[in-house]
Amino acid sequence: MIRKGLAISLLLSASILSACNLRYMSFHDVVDQKFTPSTHVENTPLREASSVVVCRSKQCAPAKLSMSSEYIYNSLLHLFENNNHKKALICQANPSSKTCLENYITLPIKVGITPAYMYVDSVKITDVLVNKGSNTLNLILNYNVTYNGQTPDCTPAQSILYVRNINHILLEDPGYNCKMTTIGTTNIKTIFVIDYVDLDYGYIGGYYSLGLSGPAYGGGTGYMLLRLPKDAYPLTPALSAPKQKKKSSQANNDNGLEMTMDVQADTPQGTQEETVQVFPIPKKQ
Repeated sequence: MIRKGLAISLLLSASILSACNLRYMSFHDVVDQKFTPSTHVENTPLREASSVVVCRSKQCAPAKLSMSSEYIYNSLLHLFENNNHKKALICQANPSSKTCLENYITLPIKVGITPAYMYVDSVKITDVLVNKGSNTLNLILNYNVTYNGQTPDCTPAQSILYVRNINHILLEDPGYNCKMTTIGTTNIKTIFVIDYVDLDYGYIGGYYSLGLSGPAYGGGTGYMLLRLPKDAYPLTPALSAPKQKKKSSQANNDNGLEMTMDVQADTPQGTQEETVQVFPIPKKQ
């Protein structure tokens, strides 16, 4: 009886795990039994965020509980402006734990008739522009695209970040061109549905869809994290070391009185302090 109960519990556990994994698998993966961690991420479908999670002051909560769309827009504006002209890292991530699984996103493509894999591991923010009268940001992004060990020449992507409401934040572009073959150019379009914003560490997460058209074609979907080098608090003043106080005296030759004053100075340790001349400066004899 004990062995029979143990076998039944193991069978139930295996069934639960299989059912959880099936929602990330395509029909061909189920038939071929080729489920891998990379397939788990690549087959994550593009979906609209049911609730955008925002982290601030080391605490995370759904934005719909205590935030407005204007607050999210202003926070994203600060975040991108603080990281203007800097490179952000892109990683393939787990949508539940918000942790990176790979240091890039990848998708299968065909370059002519040759199968290949395209990789995107970073993007440089070239410019950030504010649209007056609408909750949109114009971004100039330069994606680092590689395939089969080659790096094609790509034009910048003129992207739009649109905050429609607290549960609809979208980053998209009309397409940018890459010279991936000697014949013609390939057009690449990107859609990024944001559902996670970490203002403390500069992380943005969401579901992406990436498609190619031209001599090289293909596409894929998944979940990715955009890791910016700076946080969303550009208005914080720069910290400086406390200034030291010292006193200096200078004899006044006209009336013989001694004048003293407190002087703020940043005197490094181990160096000789200099006296400060107080007006009027005595005449040389």
